[in-house]
Amino acid sequence: MDKSLAEKNVRAKKMMLWFSMISMTMTFAGLTSAYVVSSSRADWLEGFAMPTAFSISTLIIVLSSASFYLAKQRLKQDQLGQFKLLLWATLALTLLFIYFQFQGFAEVIAQGYYFTGAQSSITTSFLYVLVLLHIAHLVGGIIVLLVVLTRAYLGKYSPENLLGIELAELFWHFLDFLWLYLFVFLSIYQ
Repeated sequence: MDKSLAEKNVRAKKMMLWFSMISMTMTFAGLTSAYVVSSSRADWLEGFAMPTAFSISTLIIVLSSASFYLAKQRLKQDQLGQFKLLLWATLALTLLFIYFQFQGFAEVIAQGYYFTGAQSSITTSFLYVLVLLHIAHLVGGIIVLLVVLTRAYLGKYSPENLLGIELAELFWHFLDFLWLYLFVFLSIYQ
């Protein structure tokens, strides 16, 4: 493949990722806007406390972003063993993040609130939708991470071939930022 065609290919892949992330951002912006509008309803819960497990999961997802960043740095330094180890750490932290998200749901249920039914509220229904939608996108991130891990073991990455890692890392940091936005939004706007 000639150099200009390869550069166009790289730009196209990066642009597709950016369009996807912008689309996801618009989805969550719409949902958080609906949250704000709905908060004026008479049945909105006042003083609903965010589950402690969500705070723990926030720390964990930040650590997963850091481990992914460090993995790319190790690849750039041609330290393939540490690169793979940090990718595994990222996966483990992600699974721990999801565990604590469901622990957060358990805390909400322990407070007597459900997603649907007579014991649900519009407030907690929004919480469930926002968190589950983020987890759905995170599952996409896990698939990307598993592809990166597979390609790492197949020797597809090197200090000269970083495109797949760069795209995956950008998406990963986007998911991290998205959760931070949701966490801060839900914590402040109650």
